[in-house]
Amino acid sequence: MNQEILRHYNLLLGSKSPRRQALLKALGLHYSFVEIDVDEVYPPHLQGADIARYLCELKADAFDAALLPADSILVTADTIVWLDGKYIGKPSGKEDAIAMLKQLSGKQHSVFSGICLKSASLKVVFHAHTLVTFRELTPDEIEYYVTHHHPFDKAGSYGIQDWIGYIGITGIEGCYYNVMGFPVQMFYTELEKFVAELQKITFKAKS
Repeated sequence: MNQEILRHYNLLLGSKSPRRQALLKALGLHYSFVEIDVDEVYPPHLQGADIARYLCELKADAFDAALLPADSILVTADTIVWLDGKYIGKPSGKEDAIAMLKQLSGKQHSVFSGICLKSASLKVVFHAHTLVTFRELTPDEIEYYVTHHHPFDKAGSYGIQDWIGYIGITGIEGCYYNVMGFPVQMFYTELEKFVAELQKITFKAKS
């Protein structure tokens, strides 16, 4: 789809993440920030990708679709770390961050990002999956990273783009930007499909 067509739509980003905001801006698309506050609680039977999908849709559904102008698309997202069949979210503080990194040390884990696109007439949910492998981290390395980089707003207590990523990650399988919290290539592809479907809906409504 022509980039100019995408520019006709105003994206409303329901995320406080500076990384998501920066990645969306880098795509050259018009967007503005909207604040959405929800309790990020999910049904206990959900696992892995289903948790990320549920939470991003939960955020989207907290925003009244009737308030969305015809040329606006709400974007919500949620990223989780999944290790040994367990959900790992954001740390509650320094000790929790250290404990999380000790769990991830020397292991491979999954990162799932759920994305929801929502307009006044359409809603789509999709997700990306990346495998990340850490070498064995020493206690001093973990302590240094948490003390100097404060990863308290990050799922799993780490940023792949930070110091810990430079020295600790031995490999990834999948999208790098997904680990940052926003699978940019998949988002762009899905956004093109979403806009194309919106145009079909608009055309039918006018016919």
